[in-house]
Amino acid sequence: MRIARIILFAALAALALEAAAADRVKIGFLSTMSGPGGYFGTEALAGFNLFLKMHDGRLGNLPAEVIVADDQFNAETGKQAAERLVKRDRVDFVAGTINGNVIVPAVPVVTEGQRFLISAIAGPSDLAGAQCSPWFYSAGYQNDTPHEAVGRHLQDKGLKNIVTLVPNFVSGKDAVAGLKRQYKGGIAAEIFVKIGQLDYGAELAQIRSLNPDGVFIFLPGAMGVNFLKQFQQNGLLGKIPLYGFGFNFDEDIINAVGESVVGSFNALHWGRDLDNAANRTFVARFEQEYKRPASAYAAMGYEVAQVIDAGVRDSGGRLEDAAAVRRALSAANFASIRGDFKFNVNHMPIQNFYLREVVKNGSRVENKILGTIFTAYQDSFAKDCRMP
Repeated sequence: MRIARIILFAALAALALEAAAADRVKIGFLSTMSGPGGYFGTEALAGFNLFLKMHDGRLGNLPAEVIVADDQFNAETGKQAAERLVKRDRVDFVAGTINGNVIVPAVPVVTEGQRFLISAIAGPSDLAGAQCSPWFYSAGYQNDTPHEAVGRHLQDKGLKNIVTLVPNFVSGKDAVAGLKRQYKGGIAAEIFVKIGQLDYGAELAQIRSLNPDGVFIFLPGAMGVNFLKQFQQNGLLGKIPLYGFGFNFDEDIINAVGESVVGSFNALHWGRDLDNAANRTFVARFEQEYKRPASAYAAMGYEVAQVIDAGVRDSGGRLEDAAAVRRALSAANFASIRGDFKFNVNHMPIQNFYLREVVKNGSRVENKILGTIFTAYQDSFAKDCRMP
């Protein structure tokens, strides 16, 4: 009788576990889908959707429902959209966010609703250290780290006097802080501009008058396209070296500017020419599906899908068990297209950063990886994170 009771109890426990598994996974894809930054979100969503297509519309063996919300590159709009996704739509994950000015106010909303927010790109410094959250992961990088890689390259080159040009918001400030963590030369001017600014006449006049050894830029989306075009039109391209954040030299952006940007340098954690099986598959399938080269934004949208896929799969689809999902997300058990990758204690990536040069390849202008700047690089804030 006792054996029968044990068998019955085990069977009931197994049924309970099975019942706890969800029948679908619901994603709120919150990103910048319109305006000057609309390129960010549409490309990230293209990468995310490619992963779904390659896996029969499933994440972690569950059918996926995706609700797309536009943050319009605006903090308050993004916060309100996050509230709708969590409270009205009852999504399991908020994903695809790109900009730090949206992520910072959105995280408390998502945390209160006990949902996970998976950033496609940014990992603000505020969320990497003492304010790290068990509900927030960055599939891209901690904000400072790609700029630290640029700073290391500038330091190694021996530059003595540069100008920095970034937007006046959290990610822009993180960019300059990261650059200066590795670059110890002089800075002739730190120029901060309004988010969405498209005319750089005054800033270019200032740069011309300072005649620095180089200019470092972090100007997302259309901001970067306009700056690069105006830098060329003002006769500065080729005279003053240009360095920057890899996303400013994304494939679609540099092709929109043209071959005059050839010879510029940037740093990023990913490149189309990274030689690993996962990346080769992604790059080939993306071009096959969309008839254009894969962009870095698309690559990170694809990686967001990989993170969620692993989290759902390795938690057995038990989405109500936050601890199990968190363990599965943190394990990052998937073949990343960037190569070696894992999450740090603060849920920011530990990964390589590469030096890339803009080159002409036939009719295309593209990035070529020249070498590795950092290997298995960790951000500077993880030591201050005491994850609950």
